[in-house]
Amino acid sequence: MFGLVSGAVEEKFVDVLRQRFEWARVRFQLGDVVWERVVDVLFREREKLMVLRRMEETGGEPCLVAYVDDEYVFMDCSAESPKGRRSLCYDSDAEKLRKDVKPRGNVLDTAKSMGVEVLTEEQYRWLQSFADFDLRTSSWLKTPEKIRKLGGAIYGEKRYGTVFIGANSAQSFYSSRGFRGVLKI
Repeated sequence: MFGLVSGAVEEKFVDVLRQRFEWARVRFQLGDVVWERVVDVLFREREKLMVLRRMEETGGEPCLVAYVDDEYVFMDCSAESPKGRRSLCYDSDAEKLRKDVKPRGNVLDTAKSMGVEVLTEEQYRWLQSFADFDLRTSSWLKTPEKIRKLGGAIYGEKRYGTVFIGANSAQSFYSSRGFRGVLKI
């Protein structure tokens, strides 16, 4: 599923990213970013373009959201938590604790295999300040070690116009909870 693709498919996908960029330009204050430069970087670093395709193929709808410290920052901007990344527990330790009903996998290993980082609470709150995400779903977030050592993991969601950060047992998983990724190029 995540193999190499033809040039025509790449160009079509880059056009999808461009359309999202046009949507995001004002929203994320990207006025100084020149799309043609982004395209040059994407075609120079094709492995990163493939990571963006993985984000897309799993329902994340990646979008350029920032340009910071000479890096283009892409995040999953699907309205709800990406469908292809739901029903996952938090990490491999939590996954091993599941005896009967098994999750589809775990967030940290899936993110690593895709080549993305899981959004932190700070990144999630920042993203939510620009649009409404996860109104009916929730997304696992990078969990601080002190919480993880106690068996927990954190997630975010937006309800009633407010971003909520909650916690569950790291071994829990839900059909309505996935994770959002971030990629810096």
